[in-house]
Amino acid sequence: MTNTGGGGPRPRTSWWREGAITALAFALCLLGGVLQVDDTLSPPSVSAYVIAVVSCAVLPVRHRAPLAALAATTAVGVLVPPLGLLLTPLIVTPAVITAYSYSLAARTERRAASAVVLTSAALAAAIPAFGDFSWKDASRMGVVAAFPLVAGVLGHSVRNRRAYLEAVEERARRAEQNRDSEARRRVAEERVRIARELHDLVAHQITLANAQATVAAHLFDTRPEQTRTSLKELVETTSHALDELRATVGLLRQSGDTAAPAEPAPGLSRLPTLLESFRRAGLEVSVHQEGTVRPLPPGVDLTAYRIVQEALTNVTKHAGTGSARVRLVWTGERVTITVADDGGGTRTAPAVSTGPTVSSGPTASAGADRSPGYGLIGMRERATAVGGHLSAGRRPEGGFLVSAQLPLPPAQDPKRDRDRATTTEEGQMTDGEAGDTP
Repeated sequence: MTNTGGGGPRPRTSWWREGAITALAFALCLLGGVLQVDDTLSPPSVSAYVIAVVSCAVLPVRHRAPLAALAATTAVGVLVPPLGLLLTPLIVTPAVITAYSYSLAARTERRAASAVVLTSAALAAAIPAFGDFSWKDASRMGVVAAFPLVAGVLGHSVRNRRAYLEAVEERARRAEQNRDSEARRRVAEERVRIARELHDLVAHQITLANAQATVAAHLFDTRPEQTRTSLKELVETTSHALDELRATVGLLRQSGDTAAPAEPAPGLSRLPTLLESFRRAGLEVSVHQEGTVRPLPPGVDLTAYRIVQEALTNVTKHAGTGSARVRLVWTGERVTITVADDGGGTRTAPAVSTGPTVSSGPTASAGADRSPGYGLIGMRERATAVGGHLSAGRRPEGGFLVSAQLPLPPAQDPKRDRDRATTTEEGQMTDGEAGDTP
């Protein structure tokens, strides 16, 4: 059967309750049939049984077709006076029950109110329409009209209560889903951040170690002293790499905050040390700065350091050249970091789409089978995370260029700072003079 009022099929466990409601309505209908028009009591007539059976037979379908059930029970109630029975709230109990059900299941409040009002008006109008009308009939008409209205108000209240509870449950469900999604997002972001940090640490140190080992192997027979120097630097590089990995893994294994102070994150202040490590590996790096150097926020400072580190690591691994240029341009709103090489060697620059971790040159045959890395991807992610932009690609004149633009905090106005300092000094002098006055 088509659901015209929004109610669905009743579960099997509720049929016993439907049977109890139908039996109670049938009993109340028969009780209403006991009252006669002359205010006497007599056993229910055949008409009372017909009214009770027909109206109560409609009740089980009121959830699937509430409007049809309401119309049927109302029509049966209107036929009560022509059949010689007294129209009372008891005999129209099925109409009251269907009015409640329709108000509960109606799609709009206006439709529910209209249907319930029409039901009350039809039942009340049936009293004066058949037979004489007295003051007792007027009071009975008011009571008969009030019962469906009260049932409709109760149904509307229950409907609003259910809608409110459903809305609360829906909000709670969405909030739980949002919390789960947010937790998964944060876990994914943290995994990416950890992977990026480990990549920068390992790629830099292992690249330097590989370069130093290559130099030592090349000079092993001809220059033993220089070979020892290269091997000593190799030991220092691998030791430093192990220390950084041990510290990173230690931080990941901690379940809470540590009481020991953590080592500050690297920044551009450690750039000379970084460049010296590449120079020891055989890469000559020149640095050129333009503009006024300004302090960077910690996140931007770390990003600038890692971009220079990763770009120089790519030069060492892929460019096949012995020199690179680092340029820092400071402007009012951003700092531009450029790392370029002339590409004079035989190695190939990394592809922009895959990331710069594919080895070539002397180990090209071994590196050809390696999977692409995530160097450029990590640099772009770092620059984007702090509100900057990074571009990388081959230069027309040869070589590879990495360029990053990172935002700077608003610069303080020197004139305003001088005026503020002058005002402070004048205030202090005024206070001193006022203190000397007797």
